[in-house]
Amino acid sequence: AVARNPGEPLVIEEVMVAAPKAREVRIRIICTSLCPVDVTFWKSKDPPAIFPRILGHEAMGVVESVGEGVHELVEGDTVIPIFLPDCGECTDCLSAKSNLCSKLSFSISPWIDREETSRFTDINGETLYHFLFISSFSEYTVVDIAHVTKIDPQTPPSKACLFTCGVAAGVGAAWKRANVDSGTSVAIFGLGAIGLAVAEGARLCGAKRIIGVDMNPDKFEIGKKFGVTDFVNSRSCGDKTVSQVIIEMTDGGADYCFECVGSSSLVHEAYASCRKAWGKTVVMGVDQPGATLTFNSHEVLDKGKTLIGALFGGLKPKSDIPILIKRYMDKELQLDEFMTHEVDFEEINKAFDLLLEGKSIRCVIWMNK
Repeated sequence: AVARNPGEPLVIEEVMVAAPKAREVRIRIICTSLCPVDVTFWKSKDPPAIFPRILGHEAMGVVESVGEGVHELVEGDTVIPIFLPDCGECTDCLSAKSNLCSKLSFSISPWIDREETSRFTDINGETLYHFLFISSFSEYTVVDIAHVTKIDPQTPPSKACLFTCGVAAGVGAAWKRANVDSGTSVAIFGLGAIGLAVAEGARLCGAKRIIGVDMNPDKFEIGKKFGVTDFVNSRSCGDKTVSQVIIEMTDGGADYCFECVGSSSLVHEAYASCRKAWGKTVVMGVDQPGATLTFNSHEVLDKGKTLIGALFGGLKPKSDIPILIKRYMDKELQLDEFMTHEVDFEEINKAFDLLLEGKSIRCVIWMNK
């Protein structure tokens, strides 16, 4: 399914998918799902957006063939591709303190990792660009081994997709990055898929109070399924700010605050909402390029709060994702409610419509159901 021009329906067409080179595998995609990040770059006209491109990055598949030097996987292995690299060799990947590979840096590249080339061409020989090193809107795709995680083949394919981006990131942000303590309070700014996943992660960690903040009051009922206990409608706070409301609700501020929208103003509000001394604010939303944050230096010193970012929730793809999958298979982690719709691959544009209309959290797209 090729994105030929920004904002135009994807075009189903035959493409050539080259054999994997060294440290690469070719994957037969079983199913994929649509993430708002795909929609953002599908609509965008400015770099790093580029066309024609094969989008998609949340998927589950089976290894079809392996390139030279690949020993971790064999043909037939069940895998999920993940946009964040985990080379397993550099200082960061070998450390429990980081999930940011220093050998293969994350970027919105139009190429495959390790070399600036594509494995896709159309029937006229024109280059088709990659997306987030995955490009799962294709029956076959080639991915660097650093972006591939082997999983339990018993994992339901449609649920496996959820462990590759936003949902896993939300759970991971509460579990790994914030390390939410049992019995604490959590405030989540934005109850989209990531915010709801943060709530699920906080619930799993034993948070006593989970406060959802959103402009849509209907999100409270949805949030309750994932552990949200309280709700603040940011449009109905009267003459008070959201942070003032949360400080009053929690008698001093939430222990953990998560910004899941992508707004610098909300980051400031989340920071203001967390408790002094030990309060921790985690930034997960992606703001516009060049957006800045400005804090009063005396407040930073005097209040002693922590502000951190959480790319992919702080999760290390090859070691942490299998743990989350096991917790799902053991029925500790609730994920089924995230998958709200299913379509056949030929109906992929319907998945875009459902997301744009606000009707779906995640829509699974089946290659050959």
